[in-house]
Amino acid sequence: MAERLSFEDEITRNKIKSFFLIAVIFVFFIVLGYAISFALDPSYFFLIMVISIIFSVGYIIISYFNSDKIALASVRARPASHVEHRMLFHAVENMSIASGLPMPRVYVMDSQEINAFASGRNPRHAVICVTTGALEKLNKHELEGVIAHEMSHIANYDIRFMTLTAVMIGMISIIAQIFLRNLWLGGGNSRDNKNAIWLIIAIIVAILAPIAAQLVSLAISRKREFAADASGVKFTRYSPGLASALSKIKHEHLPEQEKQKFSKATAPLFISDPFKKKFQNLFSTHPNIDDRIAKLKRM
Repeated sequence: MAERLSFEDEITRNKIKSFFLIAVIFVFFIVLGYAISFALDPSYFFLIMVISIIFSVGYIIISYFNSDKIALASVRARPASHVEHRMLFHAVENMSIASGLPMPRVYVMDSQEINAFASGRNPRHAVICVTTGALEKLNKHELEGVIAHEMSHIANYDIRFMTLTAVMIGMISIIAQIFLRNLWLGGGNSRDNKNAIWLIIAIIVAILAPIAAQLVSLAISRKREFAADASGVKFTRYSPGLASALSKIKHEHLPEQEKQKFSKATAPLFISDPFKKKFQNLFSTHPNIDDRIAKLKRM
């Protein structure tokens, strides 16, 4: 018999892994800056770092403070009705009480797929959106499990955490692009031959660092999903509900046009990848659904 898992231990373990991974992204940033400063004048790196920070932070701040509006608009969500969606409101109210969080605004999007997402910069500005397919196909315990998972993202400040990750990845990408474009336009031709090795190293790092940082970001996203599953069990005290909902998600087969209702930019927000890649890999935003179900069954 498999050893039982503590949801508290799972939450702590995945949060520690998330912070470790974001530290790895910071290391990529330092290594990129170190390589460029050795290949070129250090003052040049300082200049492009300032530019990258302004552009990256400016873009992310706008997105961060409007994250709920952007996400809802992208899926054409509408406010849920207290009459038509009574079970949904009961589930959200129950999980709001269990988590100790303010009641989020509740929305519904038209899709046959079982799915849901949460967004908003903090618990007081949070929204939860559920597909019509989830409302039609999930029973009370399964729906509460899904809502608990989404409330966990709100409680764990995952939007804020992933925003910080996006800022760092944005800075790495912008710095790398400015450096490589400058070289392409002939900015590195005047350097002495003794710096050629550092220049080659800087070019390699500038090409690989953004890719590596993005892969780490996806790994962080997967860890936050595991943490939200565990926190969801903490709120419901009933792991079979979420496990059963994920099992239904795994086995549903929908027409290809259903995927067109989802934006690739908002896909990481959902409880399950709306595009349902056949094989999980380093570029997946969500953990393998079988692994998630297996962990839940052991809690």
